[in-house]
Amino acid sequence: MPTIRAAVLDGPNQDLRIAELELAPPGAGEVRIRYGASGVCHSDLHVVDGEWSAPFPIVLGHEGAGVVEAVGAGVEHVAAGDHVVLSWWYPCGTCRQCRHGEHWVCSGNHADESVLHDGTTRLSNADGAVHQYLSIGTFGEQAVVPASAVVPIPPEVPFEVACLIGCGVATGVGAVINTAGVEPGASVAVIGCGGVGLSVIMGAALAGADPIIAIDREQAKLDLALEAGATHGVQPSGSVRRAVRAIVPDFVDYAFEAIGLKETVEVMPRITRRGGTMVMVGMTPEDTKVSFDGLLLPSSGQSVIGSSYGSCVPAVDFPRLAQLHLAGRLPIDRLVTHRIALDEVNDALAAMRRRERARSVIVY
Repeated sequence: MPTIRAAVLDGPNQDLRIAELELAPPGAGEVRIRYGASGVCHSDLHVVDGEWSAPFPIVLGHEGAGVVEAVGAGVEHVAAGDHVVLSWWYPCGTCRQCRHGEHWVCSGNHADESVLHDGTTRLSNADGAVHQYLSIGTFGEQAVVPASAVVPIPPEVPFEVACLIGCGVATGVGAVINTAGVEPGASVAVIGCGGVGLSVIMGAALAGADPIIAIDREQAKLDLALEAGATHGVQPSGSVRRAVRAIVPDFVDYAFEAIGLKETVEVMPRITRRGGTMVMVGMTPEDTKVSFDGLLLPSSGQSVIGSSYGSCVPAVDFPRLAQLHLAGRLPIDRLVTHRIALDEVNDALAAMRRRERARSVIVY
């Protein structure tokens, strides 16, 4: 079997180690991918910091793009040489949600277990099986993944852009377009301007929202937000409510939380207008409890909705997002603040922990 280099996590609160692993060939309904790039996402950091559970040892990474190297029996929608984006929540196609077109909440896959359809993984070392995070493990040079996780895109899209479509961009843009259905002229506030928050801002600009208020502690991220389509930037040094009200006297139609912190989630009701919508996009640590005044929501008519994977159908939405980028309407390349080698992944995770970067991308 061929060997690959990959970043392996042996347990929580440890550094990833670069190791050589064996990669078995694809079976029926599987595809072998040679990755061209992988984003470093906050979800990976949740696992490293022990805030989310995962099986160990595991190759992290779930925001990837690359080239098809080989396909298993029964795979017809891609062939060797195709450029593809990976979906970390691959649809089973048969559960109730998939039959209703709600692939983003598929209940029939094994992504949560970080294994393939048959409950196993194609990666191994001398001690046994090594898991692939969310079944795709993009912090490695290659992987064998479920065929339904593989979505072809135009080869003109650079891998460092394409990989972000598979998580942060689909999650953020989709939250605006698919989940919330933001209409032209609606007012929007986005709390948190990392990779997902910037994607929410790009989605709001694409939808024709105005104003679009970016909220973040870091001026560098607010500068990126303004480049991505925000009309205003707010640093929460004082009252966020007062700052938003100075821009929109009745507060915003839509508030998006894109960090995943209890404190920032609980800001949303204070900056959303009566009858407005609050969208939870950021992923909190497991068992995090958030609270709102029990009288506030019914008396104000506000609603809270959760957005999982931007309510995206990967086979439909990923190519659409790629075409929007090629048409100059979705500046995904502005999200990439650092291009790194696989060996620098621990530095990228540490920088994310310090909230210093929008997106680091591993380029293979």
